[in-house]
Amino acid sequence: MGVLVGAMMGDGFPIDIVLFGMVAVFLVLRLVSILGKRTGFEQPAKPLVPEPALRGMPPRMEGGVIDAVAEPAPVATRKLPDPASPVGQTLVAMAAIDRGFSPQHFLDGAEAAFRLIVAAFAEGDRVKLHPLLSTETYAAFEGAIAAREAEGHTQKTEIRSIESATIEHATLAGTTAELTVRFVSDQVSVTLGSNGLPVAGADAVTEITDLWTFERDLSQNDPAWRLVAARSA
Repeated sequence: MGVLVGAMMGDGFPIDIVLFGMVAVFLVLRLVSILGKRTGFEQPAKPLVPEPALRGMPPRMEGGVIDAVAEPAPVATRKLPDPASPVGQTLVAMAAIDRGFSPQHFLDGAEAAFRLIVAAFAEGDRVKLHPLLSTETYAAFEGAIAAREAEGHTQKTEIRSIESATIEHATLAGTTAELTVRFVSDQVSVTLGSNGLPVAGADAVTEITDLWTFERDLSQNDPAWRLVAARSA
């Protein structure tokens, strides 16, 4: 061995490359022996969850409910009617007409619509309101907005939270369904005069209970539920 090494050195052979190569092979074999073993405690790789592609866009009505693609908000407390109750039986009858109907999904959409309509009314945004309301309800909302504008007033409304959303009443006349939802929300709502001073409401968080009724013909291809009545409880 000494003769061979001496011969290599004497002939100018780069023995340092040979030594580095041997070290590299040793390290590779060592890593394989370590990484190739499984202890039984390895965590499975988590699947990649893409961010919503339409974040920040307003909700739209599709598939029999309002499809909320906006930034998700805190979910309100939900309590679905007992299937054996009159309201529950009406919901079952609705699902028999429209296989895609789900009370839970309906409430998801109703909450999204509630947030959107309250904000659009405060801003006087007729474009957003029009497709979400029935003809008669839109006329009432538009009249209130026009009267507010004529007075030079502006409205500031913020929904801080929706504490609960409950299906209070349900009717089915033929294929026309109506669902009334009781919303309990914490809001800040104040109307300001042209001088910027409050003329109605209060700049403080107030719990408000609303009863909103949505309507849809379950036999039609149009999947939209539209607001047909709204009042405070």
